[in-house]
Amino acid sequence: MSTKDAYKQKIEAEVELAMAKLAEFKAKAKISSADARIKYARQISKIEQAVDATKAKLQELGEAGEGAWEKLKEGVESAWSSASTAVKDAAAKFKD
Repeated sequence: MSTKDAYKQKIEAEVELAMAKLAEFKAKAKISSADARIKYARQISKIEQAVDATKAKLQELGEAGEGAWEKLKEGVESAWSSASTAVKDAAAKFKD
């Protein structure tokens, strides 16, 4: 397995974990009060946008050749950092 493929799989696994957390937040939002639901909706939207950006960068990375992927790695890292931060922020705000 190439370094590029291993890196891509690592980030994809982290995105899957973020998606699982997102599903948890959506479930909690459904059973929350109206005020809490609004807060959840804002956080959920931030996470969805960040995850979508990460997925787009991963798509670019997957399409890049072996020599070009290193240049795209920084964009993937930045997008993933935003997604990870959004998940952590939401988890901190909605901790039981």
